[in-house]
Amino acid sequence: MNVVVNFLKQSDIFYQFTSTQLELVANLCQESVYNEGDVIFPENSRSKELYVIAQGEVDILIHRTVTGDEDKNGTVVARLRRGQSFGEVALVDEGLRSASACAAQKDTRLLVIQRDKIIMLCETYPQLGYRLMYNLAADLAMKIRNTDLRIREQVLYPADKK
Repeated sequence: MNVVVNFLKQSDIFYQFTSTQLELVANLCQESVYNEGDVIFPENSRSKELYVIAQGEVDILIHRTVTGDEDKNGTVVARLRRGQSFGEVALVDEGLRSASACAAQKDTRLLVIQRDKIIMLCETYPQLGYRLMYNLAADLAMKIRNTDLRIREQVLYPADKK
């Protein structure tokens, strides 16, 4: 259990959690191991888990078949590393995933937390819930800002402009 607590401690989404709070979350974690290229979840699947990377890397991909691009592997829009989390929108919305996640290295170890269990923990311990949602909001704000910068760069400095 101490190993899981140490991984959670390194994750931004559990920033400033007390030892007791980390232990409570660690009790909810299940470990999954993936090899390079393994799909963790496909785009447009139901969203019910939060993932924390304990080891390895994960690619977040989008498939552009709607635009006529037949790239079956998808386009990597982000590469996440140890301590980072993904699937966090599942904590707020059980809608469809907007991207796929695939292991980018062999022996990628993830801590998987079921939505219903973490929500129940947040309701039982409001201080823990507040801290988690605050960290979640900060994480999502950073991701939105980074996406905004990438879009801005594409619009202002398109590659085909000479």
